[in-house]
Amino acid sequence: MEKNNIKVYEIRIKVYILRDIPLQEILATEAEFIDSALAQNQRWLEYHEVNQYKNYCFAGLYPIEKEGVYKKGNIYTITLRTVNVGLARYLSNILRNHYTDVIKGLTVENRILPKKIISEIYSLTPVIQKFDRYWKKQISIGGFERRLFENAVKKYNQYMGERIEEDFQLYTNITFLNRKPIANEYKGIRLLGDKISLKIADDVKAQEMAYFLLGTGLCEMNSRGYGYCNYRWV
Repeated sequence: MEKNNIKVYEIRIKVYILRDIPLQEILATEAEFIDSALAQNQRWLEYHEVNQYKNYCFAGLYPIEKEGVYKKGNIYTITLRTVNVGLARYLSNILRNHYTDVIKGLTVENRILPKKIISEIYSLTPVIQKFDRYWKKQISIGGFERRLFENAVKKYNQYMGERIEEDFQLYTNITFLNRKPIANEYKGIRLLGDKISLKIADDVKAQEMAYFLLGTGLCEMNSRGYGYCNYRWV
């Protein structure tokens, strides 16, 4: 694996929905679809079960249903990204025909995200930092930002197999895009998260990290669909 030349692989899976899915259950339902595909192969089952960063993330179903229910009998798209080329190849192959009792895969399209100067990344699914309660009741915004940066560096270090110098500014501004916490269902509990936007610094390290995060997601629980980001180029 050429880790010194990071590439973000994007897989777009057209899926057919077999029953109605409420908005707050979308990410958990998609995660089950992907998890059950990983379980079909011993190597990827072990990858799924080991306690490490998974280096993939995915968005909610598209197009967005404004009424908050994704309808049985409709076709939607799941967009999944990863920096792991082996995982990208495996999922591209299996998800086109994979199904659960809720989602059936139909077709798959692949591309590599081009490397251009990134001005902004912004989360399309809620960003999660796990605490006993919603983070604003636990830490300051400064604490939230430190944890966001530390999480990004840990993911990057694990992937690269070496420690990078942390003497750089990842972004110049952070904006919270929601007025109140966004609730999602996960294993019988309500997870509260936020959608955020980061203005990325014009720095080589910051630009590489931002590109990397497009393939892994921001903060925590990315393999559950949280922290998936889109981008704007300069």
